[in-house]
Amino acid sequence: MRLFLVVGPSGAGKDTLLSGAVAADPQLHWARRVITRPQAAGGEPFEGVTRTEFAARLQRGEFALHWDAHGLRYGVPHTELPLGRDVVVNGSRGAIAQALAAFPALRLIHITAPIPVLAERLSARGRESAAEIMARLARVPQALPKGIPVIEILNDDSPEAGINRLLQSLRA
Repeated sequence: MRLFLVVGPSGAGKDTLLSGAVAADPQLHWARRVITRPQAAGGEPFEGVTRTEFAARLQRGEFALHWDAHGLRYGVPHTELPLGRDVVVNGSRGAIAQALAAFPALRLIHITAPIPVLAERLSARGRESAAEIMARLARVPQALPKGIPVIEILNDDSPEAGINRLLQSLRA
């Protein structure tokens, strides 16, 4: 099993690229996250839970990885890391150190796009107001750790082009 942690700003197209890559390569597994937001919020396939349920599952040791971001809690259950398959996790910069400690052979993929593209995509999602989007885009992202290789993917073209870039990186 190879484990890929995919990080990048909101609106970079991580879910779109992951969905397309998994559809194109049946050997690839996209780890389904547990998130403290309602299932109806949409986006990637995920399991929505309450903060209380998340805390209970964390205490029981159900998560291989977990982190907090943007007021939500995220977890990747151990069961989402099947042996014998390459696994992609839509992660967070805040989870990189924990992921590297648990999985030293982890491969880090950073997906990004220019600010105007991010703004357009975030607006199209309809989850945040224009002011919230601008505040999100103005945040200075946490730096990626030094000393580990990072696969950089610029997702500024069509979804197909981005998916192809991701697949090439996963197959390299």
